[in-house]
Amino acid sequence: MTETTLKIEGMSCQHCVMRVKKAVDAVAGVTKSDVAVGSATIQFDESKAKKEDIKAAIEKAGYKVIS
Repeated sequence: MTETTLKIEGMSCQHCVMRVKKAVDAVAGVTKSDVAVGSATIQFDESKAKKEDIKAAIEKAGYKVIS
């Protein structure tokens, strides 16, 4: 398992948190996500998902990943 923490711009409320969590959890290979306003810590299986896949899912949900 790999764990990464991403900083995310554009989140301001619990609705944003749930939207990002739903997007991240939909990525195949993600096993755990802890999302808060402005950041997300994600555990994933690198043989099934890449960090870029997770970033893309967050950005598709309407938020900007800054790290």
